[in-house]
Amino acid sequence: MAQPWKVLDRIETEEGPLELRQRGARDFLITIGTQVLMNSALHRSEMALGELACGHLKDAAAPRVLVGGLGMAFTLRAVLDQLPPTAEVVVAELNPVVVTWCRGPLAELTAGAVNDPRVKVEIGDVAAIIRKRSGSPERFDAVVFDLYRGPHAKTDKIADPLYGSVAIEVTRSVLKTGGIFAIWGENYDAAFDKRLQAAGFSVSSHRPGYGGLRHVVFLAKMKAREAGRRR
Repeated sequence: MAQPWKVLDRIETEEGPLELRQRGARDFLITIGTQVLMNSALHRSEMALGELACGHLKDAAAPRVLVGGLGMAFTLRAVLDQLPPTAEVVVAELNPVVVTWCRGPLAELTAGAVNDPRVKVEIGDVAAIIRKRSGSPERFDAVVFDLYRGPHAKTDKIADPLYGSVAIEVTRSVLKTGGIFAIWGENYDAAFDKRLQAAGFSVSSHRPGYGGLRHVVFLAKMKAREAGRRR
């Protein structure tokens, strides 16, 4: 008989109660309202997201990466595992309690990824953080979105603050030449793929693993001619 879930912590949000639950030693859930945001037993696509986004940076001199969304820090762990000691990783997380969980009961799952000296956490909306950095000479080698609402068919194609065409252009402006924009999605969205291409990215999509629930990773690389046009 399965053990019952125990609520370790709970706070109220505009979308309903945000809870951290535990069952056994290493089985955790993060939920909001009736929706499961993260399950510690199912993180294959999150790990693949970090690996695909940053695998090419292993030998880079001092790479800079922006991660939007912390969750249980599995994506952050995968990102860090691809990077040299000289890297800088900025993590944008809306809710400070999630950071507290990742430094507390969830820390063992990712070998304390949030406490890595390369990591700087900024509390806030990743879209706002990107807009604030637009035009700055300090750009990123990769921007990684691990948000519980990925691009989907009902996304506003122009005005969506994360996945619309205007937002994509702003994200492009904070990337270095040849930079990577990697996005987790629950399902493949052809319209989002086309918007990325229209913004000057070459795009591939990946379904990590075999069988079962297979989410999608969009991997968008800025084309050299497009990046050069901005210089």
